[in-house]
Amino acid sequence: MQLDTHADGRNRQYATFMVGDLYFGVDVLEVQEVLRNQQMTPAPRADKVIEGLINLRGQIVTAFDVRRRLGLPARPADGEPMNVVIRSDDGAVSLLVDEIGDVIEVDPETFEAAPPTLDQAAREVLDGVYKLEGRLLLALDARKILKV
Repeated sequence: MQLDTHADGRNRQYATFMVGDLYFGVDVLEVQEVLRNQQMTPAPRADKVIEGLINLRGQIVTAFDVRRRLGLPARPADGEPMNVVIRSDDGAVSLLVDEIGDVIEVDPETFEAAPPTLDQAAREVLDGVYKLEGRLLLALDARKILKV
């Protein structure tokens, strides 16, 4: 079993969020900020997973729709996405998610590879999963989800 700790041995903390009925987490060290729904400018001819561009205090940020990236049904018309702004090699990027959760610390002993029962689209963007009490935390690899 692979242990999942920082290089200095500390447990990882994850900023959590929901997309559909999937409970994801991204390492808090990769999160720049979390925002409510933002006004978006369409990005013509962009890949279908790119919802558009947001202006974040003068910085143009690409917004990725995580539902589309995972092949999930569209967000209900009355549901407004939340933005999890992460740092990437190309600057800040927003992940559009359904609901924001808490920051949690995970026990590295509960880390496992993504189970084969998960949909392939979800498995390919994960580092693995953490077994929590009553649910799985899907540990998102931010670099993988941004590949389109």
